[in-house]
Amino acid sequence: MTSKKIPRLVNAPHVFCPGCGHGIVNRLIAEVIEELGYDRKTILTLGVGCSWNMTRYWGGDFLQTAHGRGAACATGVKVARPDLLSIAYQGDGDAYVIGLSETLNAAYRNTPISVFVINNNNFAMTGGQMSWTTMPGQITTTSPKGRDVKKTGFPIRVPEIVAGFENVAYVARGSVHSVKEIRRLRGYVKNAVEAQLSGEGYSLVEVLAPCPTNWGMNVESALNWMKEEVLPYFALGELRERRSKNGLEKTIEASERSSCGGK
Repeated sequence: MTSKKIPRLVNAPHVFCPGCGHGIVNRLIAEVIEELGYDRKTILTLGVGCSWNMTRYWGGDFLQTAHGRGAACATGVKVARPDLLSIAYQGDGDAYVIGLSETLNAAYRNTPISVFVINNNNFAMTGGQMSWTTMPGQITTTSPKGRDVKKTGFPIRVPEIVAGFENVAYVARGSVHSVKEIRRLRGYVKNAVEAQLSGEGYSLVEVLAPCPTNWGMNVESALNWMKEEVLPYFALGELRERRSKNGLEKTIEASERSSCGGK
């Protein structure tokens, strides 16, 4: 269940557009980090795009990367400071188009980082251009007549690709279109973080989110469009379940002793 207490990491108003799903996801990530005692031991790596808005109110440590390099920089954080929680937070254009190589390589190596990708079917901050996740027939600034899949291909399903790698720790796809799915999404977020802390490896959670501003819709219409067009194509749920959930408490206790200089 979602906490009623506002986490310290997001205790200021966000600056995302009305109806955007980023604010909800930020809250869920902050709740999980705080619940596990890592609110002061996390470095968030932000891609270029709407995720950049988090730099204006996120209450923890973060890095702003070059476009598409989120997974690569998050990997660097984990190599330099394996005791910290390393999270890459990106949009679909950043992680799946410009940064597809970095995203897949980190997954293929089973790098122990947690990656969260907000899929709103377009390059939102840079002008609403078509992304590889844009739906067939969807109008964007670079597909004014609707996406023609005969010319550009069908929307890419990166979580399904990653789930096919033999050694990744956890892969899931959630959504913020309803309270029920938001509650489920919180569980996916927690699994992704715990998989890193317990040494299981790489996790990817994709989040389907509305973008009323660039879709040219009000919030109600955007949510209905998600249900009718997006959800039938991008299946929700856990695509790769965790193999092991043991050892997390011991890992956290050892980290706390190390950070405090205890025995």
